[in-house]
Amino acid sequence: MIRTLALSAALSFSSLAVGPALAQSSVTQPSSGQTATAAFALPALPYAAEALEPAIDAETMRVHHGRHHKTYVDNLNAAVAADPALAGVSIEDLLGRVSTLPTAIRNNGGGHWNHSLFWTLLAPVGQGGEPSAELTAAITRDFGSMDAFKTAFNQAATTRFGSGWAWLIVKDGKLQITSTANQDNPLMDLAEVRGAPVLAVDVWEHAYYLKYQNKRADYLTAWWTVVNWNTVNRLYAEAQ
Repeated sequence: MIRTLALSAALSFSSLAVGPALAQSSVTQPSSGQTATAAFALPALPYAAEALEPAIDAETMRVHHGRHHKTYVDNLNAAVAADPALAGVSIEDLLGRVSTLPTAIRNNGGGHWNHSLFWTLLAPVGQGGEPSAELTAAITRDFGSMDAFKTAFNQAATTRFGSGWAWLIVKDGKLQITSTANQDNPLMDLAEVRGAPVLAVDVWEHAYYLKYQNKRADYLTAWWTVVNWNTVNRLYAEAQ
């Protein structure tokens, strides 16, 4: 059931939040002199690189998106191209059976999916809306209050050793906080806790080090000011 819920939410995300960026493009055998279309593409940021300042600086956004995320996309395309059996397989299906696939698919497929979601979960200050009544009620039900939820979420993010992510997911109809190492996510068949992601924060150092150095807690405090609750609300509604 968890796998069905998670993949359903992910498929909705890829078609609505990111559009064609995560969708599998048609890859045909090229004729002489032609090159096959890459299976996955780097999505454009939905705002200017400087739009999230002062919480997240423009240089971090340019490096994070244009270098780190692009590298995941390039490496994922190379890994998929190396195995003809993976041609035309969606990113969600790859993640759903990633334990059976090469490590390059796990690391780079996770990196691509995670970041494509992450960009849509951010918005300039004042443009991200507020938690919906439905989401607020669920947070109160499952965590006690919004403040208690944020404290628990920050705890998961700050105590994730090394590089990784913190997540708010829907699992069996309830909200749950979890974290993953590296570029793993709750859609993967090898995740310790599986579910449909509705909120995520990147706590790799490349996400914040230029501005905050080792002060992850300060980064998280600023990050809350640019959360795009409009996207979170939609993902929560779709996960029900």
